[in-house]
Amino acid sequence: MSEVKKIEEVKLVGFRVVCPGDKYVVEIPKAAKQLKEREGEIHHALHPDQQIGAFIVEESSPEEDGYWVGLQVSEYSDIPEDMTTLTIPSHTYATILHQGPNHRIRQSYEQLHQWIKENGYTRSTTSWNLEIYQKENQPGDPSDVSVELYDALLLD
Repeated sequence: MSEVKKIEEVKLVGFRVVCPGDKYVVEIPKAAKQLKEREGEIHHALHPDQQIGAFIVEESSPEEDGYWVGLQVSEYSDIPEDMTTLTIPSHTYATILHQGPNHRIRQSYEQLHQWIKENGYTRSTTSWNLEIYQKENQPGDPSDVSVELYDALLLD
């Protein structure tokens, strides 16, 4: 079931994955597994057992290219050397829960995009989208993922 949610600013600390488009399905779980192993190094985590992915559909610069997977923090401090930070501004999203293999996430996005269109909304393809992984299931196990997909909306 889809709905609209407003999310306040999100600060992430974690890893950025940049690779050819067809490789993300393999590379994101690797980065998520590494993040899980190193979550204790991230200070001020708000939900240490909940990973968040972020990406822009149509990035406008090389700095926006890729997929970030991280933990939400209340503030940035003592960032591990090989990790990165990302601040996502407050935004309104259409959401849907995806349950199942990560290679089927595209179908859940298609359902969500159809819902957006049917309900008179417009997608914002130049804003950050979020994937909030449910606590019991991190993105490290690609065969069974439970993730809430947040697709950015263009609002007047």
